[in-house]
Amino acid sequence: ETLAQSLLPWLHQRGVDASHDIARLSGICGLFKDRCETLVALADWAQWFYLEPLASEADRLQFLTDTTQPAVQALCDALETVEWNRAAISTVFKQVLAERGLKMPQLAMPVRVLTLGTPQTPSVDAVLELLGREKVLARLRKG
Repeated sequence: ETLAQSLLPWLHQRGVDASHDIARLSGICGLFKDRCETLVALADWAQWFYLEPLASEADRLQFLTDTTQPAVQALCDALETVEWNRAAISTVFKQVLAERGLKMPQLAMPVRVLTLGTPQTPSVDAVLELLGREKVLARLRKG
């Protein structure tokens, strides 16, 4: 919580008011703090939980293919009704992967690109849990 409070001014500079969302911001900080050496770097990650992600065209072309797009849609459909926690999200991922004959990176990377704008994040199920069902589904559908 202390780290989340310290991050608020850096998020405010980016147009994000997360002062009403300290519990969630604390979870985001916990997930990303090992990847960041400064509050600036942590704010760079955290902002995408509040702002629309900016995926590069290169990442979109590389990870959103004719093979992965139907899998992303199937994941999106399955996530609509699942209990919203990390374990349930992980189970849905595994089901979609098995049904589609894909490996985790083939689905996780496009999902990350669509939800946070980058193919590399900590555990995708943890990221999606913190992002929240509404944002995840909206960002996946927007594709």
